[in-house]
Amino acid sequence: MSALFDPLTLRSVTFPNRAWMAPMCQYSADSAGAAAGAVNDWHLAHYGARAAGGAGLVLVEATAVTPEGRISPYDLGLWNEAQAEGLARVAAFARRQGAVAGIQLAHAGRKASTGRPWEGGGPLDAAAGGWPPVAPSPLAFDAGHPVPEELSEDAIAEITAAFAAAARRALAAGFQVAEVHGAHGYLLGEFLSPHSNRRTDGYGGDFAGRSRFALEVVDAVRAVWPEELPLFFRVSATDWLPSDGWTPEDTVRLAADLKAHGVDLLDVSSGGNAPRVTIPVGPGYQVPFAARVRGETGLPTAVAGLITEPGQAEKIVAGGESDAVLLGRQLLREPYWPQRAARELGAPRAGVPPQYQRAS
Repeated sequence: MSALFDPLTLRSVTFPNRAWMAPMCQYSADSAGAAAGAVNDWHLAHYGARAAGGAGLVLVEATAVTPEGRISPYDLGLWNEAQAEGLARVAAFARRQGAVAGIQLAHAGRKASTGRPWEGGGPLDAAAGGWPPVAPSPLAFDAGHPVPEELSEDAIAEITAAFAAAARRALAAGFQVAEVHGAHGYLLGEFLSPHSNRRTDGYGGDFAGRSRFALEVVDAVRAVWPEELPLFFRVSATDWLPSDGWTPEDTVRLAADLKAHGVDLLDVSSGGNAPRVTIPVGPGYQVPFAARVRGETGLPTAVAGLITEPGQAEKIVAGGESDAVLLGRQLLREPYWPQRAARELGAPRAGVPPQYQRAS
């Protein structure tokens, strides 16, 4: 048997394989009015194709827990029941194809209120549909970006409650995995890193203070997420800064804390909190971070980052470097990659839709 196609069980959920779909923003939701943040036909087709293609987990993109938490006006949201009803169609279709349905809950912090990447991606003012961003400290992400409003402790508590409310809606919509987004320089990651968190109250300063918000969000989500369902956390393992940033050692320490607070798997990525940093990008470049977390804490991991070939993914899982791989751009190019991987690795091609079996 192929290790990549060996099922994985976390709590009561069994993933049919370890080739998973990474959360990737589509910037394609409705942007205004009562339908803002809601899924449409694009999302159903997009996620449905990857579920039919054999991904063991379909992880829906960063879904904002408040309107102000969107990266762009075109992001998905889960702050009302109408949004949950639309997402329920995505979850149900994925599950009917044999995939586990997951969703990433997010707040963009100081990186909110920007345009779509193919339209320039820069900050949006109110006239263009934007809004003032918030952050742990009044530090702009980059030149040309607005200085965000520093969150009060009351506002932090409100966002924590919003994560929990979104998790309840995700459960009602039929998702089996919830992931808290703490990576890529968005709000929770901003609190974690000394590069972006200069607070002097209980949510800043030392490691315990900077990680407090993330752990409070995890506790709030875990309190409403059923005991039998797994909870993930996505982290940037390093800011890739030479000093004054989040480090791999911090990630290992956070992983141990997250495990104690009921997180079942760490989704390992990197970067995003500082512009124009040098990142040594190459095939599997984030795998060592996942391997270190797994080896030093025992917390299961999934890892993304230029994982493109079946043999490469098989080696990562079989070698114990990560429990699963998250495929991003490769699944955009090739929605049926898991079916090709199964063929190349000699694994049973379970999950081929009956409508397509004559092609296999």
